[in-house]
Amino acid sequence: MSTMNSEVYDALIDAGADETKAREAAKSVAQYDTDIAEIKASLLVLKWMAGFILAFVVALTWRTFQ
Repeated sequence: MSTMNSEVYDALIDAGADETKAREAAKSVAQYDTDIAEIKASLLVLKWMAGFILAFVVALTWRTFQ
């Protein structure tokens, strides 16, 4: 089930677009927003992983040369 961005739908209808085309465009925008949110969540996990690995490497290097 897809959601629809009502603001985009209303703007397209007011601009004179066909109702079915406006509905599909609004659904497309909503799907795009969902995809971006998933990418941001994945990026957050990758940032934490990179930070952990960097801290681990620094700790190992410090321990080696101490």
